[in-house]
Amino acid sequence: MNTYTRLPISFTRGKGVYLYDGDNKSYLDALAGIAVCGLGHAHPELVAVLAEQSWKLWHTSNLFTIPQQERAAETLCRFSGMKRAYFCNSGTEANEAAIKLTRLHACEKGIDTPLVLTCNGGFHGRTFGAMAATANPKIRAGFEPHLQGFSCLPFNDLRAFAEYAGDPKVVAVMVECVQGEGGVHPADPAFLRGLRRLCDEQGWLLICDEIQIGILRSGKWFGYQHAGIVPDIVTLAKGLGNGIPVGACLARGAPAHYFRPGMHGATFGGAALAMAVVNKVLELYSRDGFVLQVDERGRQLQEKLRATLGALPVVREIRGIGLMLGIELTEAPPNLVARGLQQGVVINVTAGNVLRLLPPLIFSEEHCDRLAEVLHRLLTEG
Repeated sequence: MNTYTRLPISFTRGKGVYLYDGDNKSYLDALAGIAVCGLGHAHPELVAVLAEQSWKLWHTSNLFTIPQQERAAETLCRFSGMKRAYFCNSGTEANEAAIKLTRLHACEKGIDTPLVLTCNGGFHGRTFGAMAATANPKIRAGFEPHLQGFSCLPFNDLRAFAEYAGDPKVVAVMVECVQGEGGVHPADPAFLRGLRRLCDEQGWLLICDEIQIGILRSGKWFGYQHAGIVPDIVTLAKGLGNGIPVGACLARGAPAHYFRPGMHGATFGGAALAMAVVNKVLELYSRDGFVLQVDERGRQLQEKLRATLGALPVVREIRGIGLMLGIELTEAPPNLVARGLQQGVVINVTAGNVLRLLPPLIFSEEHCDRLAEVLHRLLTEG
């Protein structure tokens, strides 16, 4: 079905930070499958664990104990400060699980018409609950009537959220620590800390959508850790499986215990094959120096982009955190992504005029140099 405007190119293989087409032309990947392939392509240890598990067991369903799933849950909860994990297959499913937890929270509090506060410019997915939480007319158009129970407020505006203090219908706040699809807008740490205080005071749940920024892309395991807070619910996907479809909803406190057998589930969620890869991804990221390397590389790339592109008339702002960066342009030059492919780089434009960079977390300084050089050429060509 016609759900994407596809570019006229097909990649046949990948290696590290490079993709290759049928003619064996190489492309520096600055998109990583939209923040997915943080460890690059065809990582030998991931290939090995996938092959090994494929000969043992693929799927049994969640009617049985899955040791690989329990191991992944323990690791994620330890890194995140959460207590329990639910595994699914995608980011939007993870957010649907989080939304269902808010409804159970409302039941606990005796609220018949619960309200979740979200942010303008946010993106939480395309299923009906996640779409209702997304204040983007292009995403929502044609799918009316929308699920009720959401109010979208200005991003980074704590006063707007504080105005709901005392509202008996509010049960949760749902926020991205960096708005990806909305144009790579980081949340102000003071805003996140203020939301945490407000939720504590009002008895609301704080949900951090970490689907794009989570799993080290920010230079920390989770974006909210830059603000020094711990949410009540965390949603993950993308970088968690390095290309294997997987999502997770993590929770602590009462929400960690709301689901009971029969309330929620996913046939394929947390299957042995996917969990074997997830465990290896988490192991590789946990190795000495990797977190510091991502943080350093993100700083290097930002500095190079500002030095190379900052003075160009077409560049309005360069922003982001870690290896999730946005270059806001006065207007996007025509065919920018296609011309990038001609120059041998894979890039992306979101929110109309924001050049979004989501390279693999294994980028080197040399790769940063090349990317900055090609982007300068693309933005200065007539």
